[in-house]
Amino acid sequence: MAVRDESDVLPMLESLRGPLTGYCYRVLGSASEVDDAVQETMVRALRAIDGYDPERAALSTWVHKIATNVCLDLLRSARRRALPWDMGPASSGGGLGVPLPAARWVEPMADSRLMGSADPAALATQRETLRLAFVAALQRLPPRQRVALVLRDVLGFSAVEAAEVMGTSVAAGNSALQRARATLEKHRPRPTDSPRLDDAGQLDLLHRYVTAFQTHDVHELVAVLAHDARSGMPPFLWWLDGAAQIGAVLAASDACAGDRLVPGEPANGCWTLGQYRPDEDGVLRPFALLVLELRNGRIGEIVTFLGWGDRFAEFGLPDNL
Repeated sequence: MAVRDESDVLPMLESLRGPLTGYCYRVLGSASEVDDAVQETMVRALRAIDGYDPERAALSTWVHKIATNVCLDLLRSARRRALPWDMGPASSGGGLGVPLPAARWVEPMADSRLMGSADPAALATQRETLRLAFVAALQRLPPRQRVALVLRDVLGFSAVEAAEVMGTSVAAGNSALQRARATLEKHRPRPTDSPRLDDAGQLDLLHRYVTAFQTHDVHELVAVLAHDARSGMPPFLWWLDGAAQIGAVLAASDACAGDRLVPGEPANGCWTLGQYRPDEDGVLRPFALLVLELRNGRIGEIVTFLGWGDRFAEFGLPDNL
């Protein structure tokens, strides 16, 4: 390669940090592992840059190959990450049960970390393939099939480029892709509405939900939910299926009395809310991060990530109210 000086190489590699973040996140399903994976990719790329041959592959292809090896190493002994409804039947109420380790859950990431294009069509594709439900569906695939599908159907790599990244033949890469597509089709998530800051209807729906939550208006809470809405609370397997069941459980509990909700930065192509709970001194402290999917003018899915207070800043949320 003609470029050997680190001051020339670093900007080239840094320009790929954004795309690599989205790639590693889809493959890993873990926000907490993405930064380490991307940084390790950058370190390995810088160390090996003298061996890069631009006549064999574009720099992006070469670096994505390194990132793929990093991700596959991380996934070697990992269990599948998922959402509550992917792990078992809905709860009828009752206790939350025993929490599962953080490594079992698909984790949210702010759109500002993941969205890399200003093109409306490209943004729509990015949002759809960054939804929690889509990332959870990806985790059903064996790691190499997951890589093949993300490279080809999400990032738009050619069959030749994907094979180079995966270190395999074009035929083997295509075979992995076809198997991945078949599996994903069986678990394709329900449609959703992308968050729009200029959509008065969405903003009103969000405001109605926040107001109803804070006033414990169960009737209004149910009114803003889709009839087949789902609500879960990682790290617990416990989840509720349907607006009626969600309403019944809320009506029987005052656990959230005094809590407040604050809109945060969109994550995974969805609205977010920071939930704050008063401590012993009455100060409202971060308690949970809510990710909401909208569908046909109603809230179709609520994932409440408990214990995410230390990461509120990533979503533009204050440390306390």
